[in-house]
Amino acid sequence: MAQQDQVKRSHGFLRLVLMVVVVLACVWGLRTFVIAPYEIPSGSMETTIMTGDRIFSEKITYYTRDIQAGDIVTFDDPINPGRTLIKRVIATGGQTVDLRDGVVYVDDVPLAESYTHGLPSYPLSVTAVDVSFPYTVPQGDVWVMGDNRTNSADSRSFGAVPVANVTGKACAIYWPLNRIGGLS
Repeated sequence: MAQQDQVKRSHGFLRLVLMVVVVLACVWGLRTFVIAPYEIPSGSMETTIMTGDRIFSEKITYYTRDIQAGDIVTFDDPINPGRTLIKRVIATGGQTVDLRDGVVYVDDVPLAESYTHGLPSYPLSVTAVDVSFPYTVPQGDVWVMGDNRTNSADSRSFGAVPVANVTGKACAIYWPLNRIGGLS
């Protein structure tokens, strides 16, 4: 009888270990291939996304379509490895970005950017790489800018971002509760 109890306890322990392994594998799979949470540390996307907001960035969209202008994306920081940034895609490979009198032009068409709340878009005086305008985005790259144009280190500072560095499309704010909602 004691031996049967020992076997039952061993089987119970093995089932518990197996369940923990399966749960951890599922969490890893979801974070790697489906969705990842992020906390926003800066004001570069205000007022669309506020400092301290927590967002989900999903990865499924880019399995079925290319990145498009207007998408809010998360990507690996080209200057600070290991850090993830979030910005809005302004232009994709082959398009030309220009900044004139505080207005962003893509292929000589001024953008209507209500999400900037009228903040001007000027070239940055301090940059990590030499960026001059007009700037043609290389194929396989995207040009990204923060919605808070006067407080954003973005492609004006570090240049175009390789599509391979994009980790997902920001899809929702999940915290704080009074800001829960979708992102577009």
